[in-house]
Amino acid sequence: MSWWTTVLGGALGFMIGGPLGAMLGVAFAGNLSKGKSNFGGFAKDYRPGDQQRVQAAFFSSVFSVMGYIAKVDGKVSKSEILLAQQVMQHMQLSDDMQKVAKDLFNQGKHKDFNLDEVLEQFRTESHRRTHLVRMFLEIQIQATYADGVFDDKEHDALKYIAQKLHFPIHELENLIQQFSATSNNTNKLTVNEAYVILGVDKSLTDKELKRAYRRLLAQHHPDKLVGKGLPEEMKKMANEKTQEIIGAYELIKKHRGMR
Repeated sequence: MSWWTTVLGGALGFMIGGPLGAMLGVAFAGNLSKGKSNFGGFAKDYRPGDQQRVQAAFFSSVFSVMGYIAKVDGKVSKSEILLAQQVMQHMQLSDDMQKVAKDLFNQGKHKDFNLDEVLEQFRTESHRRTHLVRMFLEIQIQATYADGVFDDKEHDALKYIAQKLHFPIHELENLIQQFSATSNNTNKLTVNEAYVILGVDKSLTDKELKRAYRRLLAQHHPDKLVGKGLPEEMKKMANEKTQEIIGAYELIKKHRGMR
C-alpha cells in the first residue's frame, strides 16, 4: 500500500515530523477536501526507513526542492512551472495529489524555505539509500533544464544539494552529462550519446561494459526502488529510465558486434 492510499484512509499516524511533516501538514490542510484526510502526528510504530514514511519524505522533498531550484536564479520562469506540472501529470497524479505537490513546490519557492533542514531530514528518513538519492537528484536535474538554460547558479545549487545528501560530486556530474545527452537529442540516439547515458568510457572491454550496464540497470530497477521507498506514483519514471539504459546498451552492443 502506498503512503497516499494510507493518507486517503485517514491513517496518518505514520506521518513524519520535522520540516517535511510541517510542509505536508500545510499542504494537506489547504488542498484536500474535508473528510478525505485527518492529518496526524508522529507515531512510534513508524520509524525512519519504513517504506510508507520514506515515500512521504521523498514526495515532499522532491517537489519542495524543485521549487527551491526553480527560484535559485532569482525568478521562476513559466517553463519551470510547466515542468513541475508536467512531472505531476506524467506521474498520473490524482487531482488531490497534484494540489499537494503544487503547494509543496510553492513552499520551496518561499524565502523562508530551509533547504538544509529539508535535505538533512530526507537523508535521515531515506536511511541514506544511494539509489533513492540518485533518483531524487535525477528529477532535480530535469527541473534545472526546464527553461532550456542550465546556468551556474543552478549547477552550484545541485552540487550543494548533492553534498548535503553525501552524494559524490563526480557522480552528480555524470548524471548531468547523461541528462544533457538525452535532452539535446532531437534525432536518433548516437553511439557517443549511448556511452554518456551509461556513464562509461569507450575503452571498456565488452565484459566491463556489460558489468557497468548491469550495475546501472540495478540502480534504476523500478520494483527495487519502490521497495526502498520510491513513491508508487513515480514508478513510471523509473521504468522509462530503465528503457533508456537498455536502449543505449543495445545500440553499443550492435555497434561493437557483441552477442
